[in-house]
Amino acid sequence: MKRVMLVRHGQSEWNAERRLQGQADIALSGLGREQAVALRPVVAALDPDLTISSDLRRAHDTARLVGIADPVCDAALREIDVGDWTGRPIASIRETEPDAYQGWRAGTHTPPSGECWADFVARTSGSVLNALRSSQRLLVVCHGGVIRALLESLIDLPPKRIIPVGPASLTILAERPAGSGTMRLELFNYSPLGPVLDAPD
Repeated sequence: MKRVMLVRHGQSEWNAERRLQGQADIALSGLGREQAVALRPVVAALDPDLTISSDLRRAHDTARLVGIADPVCDAALREIDVGDWTGRPIASIRETEPDAYQGWRAGTHTPPSGECWADFVARTSGSVLNALRSSQRLLVVCHGGVIRALLESLIDLPPKRIIPVGPASLTILAERPAGSGTMRLELFNYSPLGPVLDAPD
């Protein structure tokens, strides 16, 4: 049975400030590093046979902290490009552009100079499906938006129905029945430190 294990990076410095990051290369916070280390025994028990990671350092560093010495870095797993919203406080966008923000969360609005949802889904799912050709237990260390995109492409769950997953959380998709090619949600937003239910994008 194939499994896709999705890990969001630990809290970054901009997550702590509740600012949108997009593809800005922001480091993990001290708490983010602790969150990733806490997930390490869980990842070891799952025993991935291949690990791919976004090449942004908050994801790549998370991969190393959960115990993967040499993850395969792939720029196709970067977060969605939020264009002119990069670095803006989420509260400011919600206050000044509430409809645009809700549309963006639902995958129907593209920020100025940003990446459209359909292109983002195609980019990220292409990377994961390619890796699955040679993996039974695939670990993907990435971003919250990437996890939303993969839930849409692999199990038809639309982004407007998904809460942001917490930092250093684990979501698992499993092929059931084995060999069917059909993925099902096996675990969502698990963290050994407890779920973060108000996690920022």
